Amino acid sequence: MQCRRRHCYARIAGLLAFLGCVVLILSVQHIWLTRLKSHVTTEPTFKKEAETLPSPTRFLANGTLISTQPALRSITGSNRSLAKEENAESILKVEPYKYILNEPDKCRNNETFLVLLIPVEPHNSEARNAIRQTWGNESIAEGIVRIFLMGVKNTTRDFGMRELQQRSLRAESLQHRDMIQQDYIDSYYNLTIKTLMGMHWVSRYCPNAKYVIKADSDMFVNTEYLIEKLLKANIPREMYFTGYLMRGYKPNRNKDSKWYMPPELYPSGSYPTFCSGTGYVFSGDMAKRIYTTSLSIHRLHLEDVYVGLCLSKLNIEPMLPPNEFLFNHWKVSYSSCKYSQLITSHEFRPSELLRYWQHLQKNKGRACKMPKGPINKNANVETLHQAKAVLRSKGK
Repeated sequence: MQCRRRHCYARIAGLLAFLGCVVLILSVQHIWLTRLKSHVTTEPTFKKEAETLPSPTRFLANGTLISTQPALRSITGSNRSLAKEENAESILKVEPYKYILNEPDKCRNNETFLVLLIPVEPHNSEARNAIRQTWGNESIAEGIVRIFLMGVKNTTRDFGMRELQQRSLRAESLQHRDMIQQDYIDSYYNLTIKTLMGMHWVSRYCPNAKYVIKADSDMFVNTEYLIEKLLKANIPREMYFTGYLMRGYKPNRNKDSKWYMPPELYPSGSYPTFCSGTGYVFSGDMAKRIYTTSLSIHRLHLEDVYVGLCLSKLNIEPMLPPNEFLFNHWKVSYSSCKYSQLITSHEFRPSELLRYWQHLQKNKGRACKMPKGPINKNANVETLHQAKAVLRSKGK
C-alpha cells in the first residue's frame, strides 16, 4: 500500500514537471513573438526609406554619429520632423554623411579670394540659375568660387520619381560644376548639417580661401561691394566673423513657433551673440575652426544660433560690420543707390533678383543721386526700426 502511494506521488510530480516545462516554453514563445511583432510594426517606415534614401538613424547605427542625449519626444505640430530627422541631439564625427555630388577640385587651380556658400533645396533649380546669372556669377571678379549646398529631398515615396530628380541634379552638376550634396534629409531642421557641410568642404577642399560668405538662396548679395569692403586694409585676415549681429536674444519656448527651442535641448535662458543666418561673412580660417569646434557641441536645429555657440566656445566675438546698414535680413526697398551700398537684402524671388541685378548693373557707373544729410539718415533709421519690429513679432 505504501509502495503504491509512493508510485502515485512520483507520477503526479512528473506530470507537474511536464506541465511546468510546457508553460515555460509557451511563455518564451509568446515573448519572442511579441518582440518580433513590435519590431515589424514600428520599423518599416524608416527601413523602407533607408533602402532608397539615407537617414540619420542609419548613421547612428554604424557609428558615424554618436548620441549625447535621448531623442526629443515632446515636439509637436510643425516641429515633429525635428525629432524624426535629428533623431537625437548628436555630436558629429569628422564627416558623417557621404557625398552624392562633390567638387573636390574646384579650388585646386584657383587663387580663391571669396567662396560663396549657398544652401538651397535640391528642387529649386530656378533659384540656382538666377544666382548664377547675378551675384553668384564667378566672372564678377577673379578668385570667386560658387558652391550650392544640398541634402536629399524626401518629397515622394515613389522611388522612380526620386531617381528621376537625382538624375536631373547630376546633369545640372555636370554642366555647372558648382553643387555639393550629401545624403541627409534636406529640411529646415537640418540646416545646421547643411551649413557644417559647407564649412567642412571649405576647410578640406578650399583651405586657402581668404574669405567666405554663407548666404541663403533668396538673398540679394552685392558681391562687388562686398569684395571692395573686404579689400580694405582694416579688415582682419584671420579670426574674422561679421554680419547682422543678434545680441541678447532668448530661446523661444512657444511650441507653435518656427524658432521653438526645447528647454531640454537648450536649457540656458539666453543665446550668445550670433549673426543672422540669412547672410554672414568670415575669414577662410574660420571654416575649420567652426567645424572642428562643432565636433564637441551637440547639434541645434537653429543654424545661426548654433554657429554663434561655436564662436562663443572659440572665444571669438562676431565683429560689427563697417556700416550697420550693410547686412539686412529683411527686404530693403529697392533703389540702385541703396543697393550699390549694401551687401545683403532678403526675400527675393528669382525673377526679382534678375530684374534688380540687371538694373543695378546698368546704373552702377553713375553717381548716387540720393539726398544727403539728415533725410537720407532718417530713411535708413526708419528702415532699421521696421526690421526690428519684424524681429520682435517673430520672437526669435
